[in-house]
Amino acid sequence: MKRAVVLLSGGLDSATILAICFAQGFEPHALSFRYGQRHILELAAAKKIADSLGAAAHRIAEIDLRLFRGSALTSEIEVPKNRSNAERSSEIPVTYVPARNTIFLSYALAFAETIGASDIFIGVNAIDYSGYPDCRPEFIRAFEQLANVATRAGVEGGQFKVHAPLLRLTKAEIIRRGMSLGVDYSLTHSCYDPSPEGLACGACDSCALRLHGFREAGHEDPIAYAG
Repeated sequence: MKRAVVLLSGGLDSATILAICFAQGFEPHALSFRYGQRHILELAAAKKIADSLGAAAHRIAEIDLRLFRGSALTSEIEVPKNRSNAERSSEIPVTYVPARNTIFLSYALAFAETIGASDIFIGVNAIDYSGYPDCRPEFIRAFEQLANVATRAGVEGGQFKVHAPLLRLTKAEIIRRGMSLGVDYSLTHSCYDPSPEGLACGACDSCALRLHGFREAGHEDPIAYAG
């Protein structure tokens, strides 16, 4: 089996990506990040998902993006709640973490080089993406080009491929795909601002997109919500 690096946050999309990586015949090596995020619970979810789906390895990289602040996920800025669809589609929200996917993909690229992998999987989505600029197809194409000129493997004739199979799927389509591949969504964590007990808030953008996706897919979300 060809090896691949899978960025695994612990959320719904990344769990689906891990299952897709398996389904496409790769040996997945999962990579998660402890980066100072307020929703640190996602790392426990990532471990459960990696174990559940049988990832060949699961590593957690330690970086601290709180150094730069600028995001509600890495500072004391309040997480927006109960935003309308129009609000979510009209502006880049304060939950955007500056250059996060660029940083994560750079780590994934380094990991891939060291294990002899040329494939990287990431769960970005250009439809239900909360307005994040680093979830667009232009970004994926640009990083793939960078990977092939910025590495020894690329210079020596290797060809890196960044896989983003969820890019043009709705959240409902992602959920249906994951269920068909045996993903246990009760293990996932998506909320940006969970309660002290670890319950999802149900009102942040991530929760809203998730809940809408399950309704559209015709299934009940298996995780617990506060209130």
